[in-house]
Amino acid sequence: MSAALRAQLFLFLISLSSRTGLSRYIEDNDASDGLYSLLSLAQKRESEDFIFRRPLRCLDMLAMDGHFTFVASRPQLACAAFVIAEPDEVIRLELSDVNIDCGAGDFIKMFDGWVLKGEKFPSIQDHPLPVHQRYTDYCSSAAPAVSSRSSQNVAMIFFSVHSPDSGFSITVRKLHNPFPCNIMSQSPEGSFTMVIPHQHRNCSFSIIYPVEIRLTELSLGQAKSNTISPKTEGWSGCSGSGDYVGLLGGNSLDTSKMFPVADLCFSISGLAQMKIGCDNSVVRLVSSGNYVNRVSFQYRLLENNELPKTQENSLDNNICTVE
Repeated sequence: MSAALRAQLFLFLISLSSRTGLSRYIEDNDASDGLYSLLSLAQKRESEDFIFRRPLRCLDMLAMDGHFTFVASRPQLACAAFVIAEPDEVIRLELSDVNIDCGAGDFIKMFDGWVLKGEKFPSIQDHPLPVHQRYTDYCSSAAPAVSSRSSQNVAMIFFSVHSPDSGFSITVRKLHNPFPCNIMSQSPEGSFTMVIPHQHRNCSFSIIYPVEIRLTELSLGQAKSNTISPKTEGWSGCSGSGDYVGLLGGNSLDTSKMFPVADLCFSISGLAQMKIGCDNSVVRLVSSGNYVNRVSFQYRLLENNELPKTQENSLDNNICTVE
């Protein structure tokens, strides 16, 4: 994914990030309520009856619990709200006060993950559900209350409204996830541990920045050999072992469209590190389900002098460097 797309994706986020990888986001609509939210958010959260509220924009990013209301002032036919939580959380979306005309072409759809320019995160290779089951369509639902729960720390709402004064409300709630899988990082720097306990699945940790990744611990149930170097043509790596960690790089949101950088398929307790000069860097843990697999890693944003130089007149924007 290009830097321009990344800027568009995070246009509505105000991030206060630290070296530990923790971040807090402040939702701000108007200057009149932004300062109040900043100064008293912690105190208000202590009150059980407090619910953060603000209008929902046609293109929006939601990074905290709250109640968000969209009312169309004119036809809004291609709207989307990205929702992101902390890595160890999943997201519950609840629709209410819906006033749209499905027969006139209006719709509201909730998606388990993110979609941007046709690319999906998590990819179809990593998500436990087929794509059609990841959508919750208000206009196709017979239930009086429509809700959706994500499988990871990101979710999305698509909507289209033709008539002025039509709209809906969406409530965002964050729930604890004891075994986070398929995470979109909120920060370009931090550390994380992924664990897959006797499950046949793949878990990706996606960092939409060029970063240096340091693997500090890798525990796999079955270990054979390791290669921490760029892949070469015709090399199969660890993919046949069934349990391994892959490092991926690329300029795509969809991990299935990224290129494999390196594989590791035996346990380590020391440091293994690699610089991935791509728009998106991914640590991907693949598990056969026969063992408890675990990987711990740190990541940091590459400095400007560490980034690859753009080649003049280059027609291939998918090239990125690995060291």
